[in-house]
Amino acid sequence: MASYSAPVSEIRFVLDDVLDIGRLNALPAFADVGLDTIHGAIEEAAKLLEEQLAPLHRSSDQGCTWAYGEVRTPTGYREFYERFQQGGWIGISQSPEYGGSGFPYVVGKVIEEMTCSANVSFALYPTLTTGCYEAIESCGDEEQHRLYCTKLATGEWGGTMCLTEPQAGSDVGAIKTRALPEADGSYRIDGNKIFISSGEHDLTENIIHLVLARLPDAPPGVRGLSTFVVPKFLVNADGTPGERNSVRCVSIEHKMGLHGSATCSLAFEAAKGWLVGKPGHGIQNMFVMMNFARIGVGIQGLGQCELATQNAIRYARDRKQGKSESGSELIVDHPDVRRMLLHMKAITEGARVLAYETATYVDIARNHPDPAVREEAQDWVELGTPLTKSFCTDSGFDLASMALQVYGGHGYVQEHGIEQIVRDAKIFCIYEGTNGIQALDLVRRKLTLREGRLPSRFISAVRGELESSEDSVSSDRPCPPRWKPWNTPQRKFRSSACKVRPTPRLVAPTTCARSR
Repeated sequence: MASYSAPVSEIRFVLDDVLDIGRLNALPAFADVGLDTIHGAIEEAAKLLEEQLAPLHRSSDQGCTWAYGEVRTPTGYREFYERFQQGGWIGISQSPEYGGSGFPYVVGKVIEEMTCSANVSFALYPTLTTGCYEAIESCGDEEQHRLYCTKLATGEWGGTMCLTEPQAGSDVGAIKTRALPEADGSYRIDGNKIFISSGEHDLTENIIHLVLARLPDAPPGVRGLSTFVVPKFLVNADGTPGERNSVRCVSIEHKMGLHGSATCSLAFEAAKGWLVGKPGHGIQNMFVMMNFARIGVGIQGLGQCELATQNAIRYARDRKQGKSESGSELIVDHPDVRRMLLHMKAITEGARVLAYETATYVDIARNHPDPAVREEAQDWVELGTPLTKSFCTDSGFDLASMALQVYGGHGYVQEHGIEQIVRDAKIFCIYEGTNGIQALDLVRRKLTLREGRLPSRFISAVRGELESSEDSVSSDRPCPPRWKPWNTPQRKFRSSACKVRPTPRLVAPTTCARSR
């Protein structure tokens, strides 16, 4: 059966030696969050996820059940969600103003990667909640902040993103759901949404739906869309759940993978909703959620890269079959198997750097005191988001398939759990905008945005780092910092991090985080 050990040493190498994450401590928002605090949190999360969530990975493949509009999640999900939520892990990167822990965004993505490796079906529930919080916190008014943000930031309530309809998948402008204004300032929401992850479940006492719909006088296309918050249970003045709203789960999908994640069809039948932001700004509001969700989906792909790689290495080091030229019977010593394993290891480590660096620029763009630095960091986020989403998710599926190849016939049967990784990983290339759409976003928009400023900055930074790295290796001087947009004191890198290192040993993590 597939197993998981959090790769804390690899994560720490990327954070400390490649990205020098300790410099975030110089930003006012993270003045109280030092490296020791960050690493301590990562190690505690690793222990929890290894010991309590990863064992649910196989059983979660049995799936959710639906009956009379109610959804039951797999055995063990409710108990673990309660521990995960009460431990503060869902809100680790959210604002302390709303009950979060105030860690950097990138730390939240590290926790997400480990959660996705341990059990990616479970990971979708808190991930959707975090995205819903981001959108309401960014676009909602003070009353909506009061009613929803604290409950969502801490994971006490769940959240969703309701875009897709039977006739409107990637073509968001084809949405038909209607919103009619009521005398009390609310709106009557009528329509049907499909493929809604976490649309109904038994993990939280309330679910907050963010719904794209059209006002009666709205123009056609995306310009006519507005965003509405539609709770499963209407919220009382004191913030407690009240009367059941008119939104029903009419079915759940029977899918290729991610069986533990409830993918729902929802019917809104005169449901009460409230406008979020300005009329006609729905797509702009939803893109707040979608852009962060695309980084999150990239993290899901990265989680499958790590899971597939770990299990392939572990299996190859134990499996005896034939003899290599050296006389070894272990398949890890067969050249073609070793080629696949080294490829998997390299891709996983590269995907981790890409994902974490993009997430770190989110922290800079949000929190740096210099507007010029925030602008440059945001350019990196916009350029890196489609790359992170597409590269990490394509790699997740490719490496899952490669792991199955390493296992041979044993990988094709259910006993070892590798075919589950293949089935789970494919959807990440498809949802939150297919990877073809990510390519269109990159080429049509990001490369030409602001007269080509984004790629120009990227190319300039790459050239500068290549030149500096060559000088450092030849003279054995420390490498320069990776990031350019900083005016705070820099910690020097160890020169060994920039030199060509020996071929890595093919060792899969075998111990829990505390022992490292």
